[in-house]
Amino acid sequence: MTDTSDTLDTLFSDPLRAPGPFRFDNDVVAVFPDMIRRSVPGYETVIAMSGLLAGRYARPGSCVYDLGCSLGATTLSMRRHITVPDCTIIGIDSSPDMIKRCQELIAMDAGCTRVELREGDILESEIANASMVVLNYTLQFVPLQERQSLLRRIADALMPGGILVLSEKVVFPDETLNQLNIDLHHDFKRAHGYSDLEIAGKRDSIENVLVPESLDQHRQRLSDAGFSSSDVWFQCFNFASIIALK
Repeated sequence: MTDTSDTLDTLFSDPLRAPGPFRFDNDVVAVFPDMIRRSVPGYETVIAMSGLLAGRYARPGSCVYDLGCSLGATTLSMRRHITVPDCTIIGIDSSPDMIKRCQELIAMDAGCTRVELREGDILESEIANASMVVLNYTLQFVPLQERQSLLRRIADALMPGGILVLSEKVVFPDETLNQLNIDLHHDFKRAHGYSDLEIAGKRDSIENVLVPESLDQHRQRLSDAGFSSSDVWFQCFNFASIIALK
């Protein structure tokens, strides 16, 4: 079961509101399902396909991790597809407001696979005995200097043949293409009801909080971390998802 809250995201509609750095607080939690659907092109596809991949890669007796689980959309999608015995989905998020709401949504779900939610920093959380790890729109919020060590820890924790799903906002080396994809992303937001004021407010709020990188940077880091191969399986404008194999 996913959060089908009808609460509209109007957090950046007030022209007098000072943006401030973006935080995953209770205000964001209340509108998060609407916010992410209207802000991230291809979000529903990535979440649904993460579930299908879990059905293929989850191993009996292993753990499947949803790092930066927010309200558990990926966790629930994976839970619907995992059929092997003794598998545990572990969702980790540093926001207590996110974890609290996620616990409520998990409790309403009828899935059989065990789910364990942890409030904590993924940089300090144990990752072990993993057949699959998901970082859906999470690494972009991790400090640049910490990203390599996190991916190395994930690679070390994965079983041979295990998989990482890494979904991110990305930048393009060619400035013309980069600006085109930024403009297309803004058009996507306008088509989903956001005003120019809201788009500008969100952009100012998230600057230096969400730090995107290029696909080549992600591929090189994954290789350096110990993954045998990786490539893009889904992309829409400046949002992409990569599969990396152990």
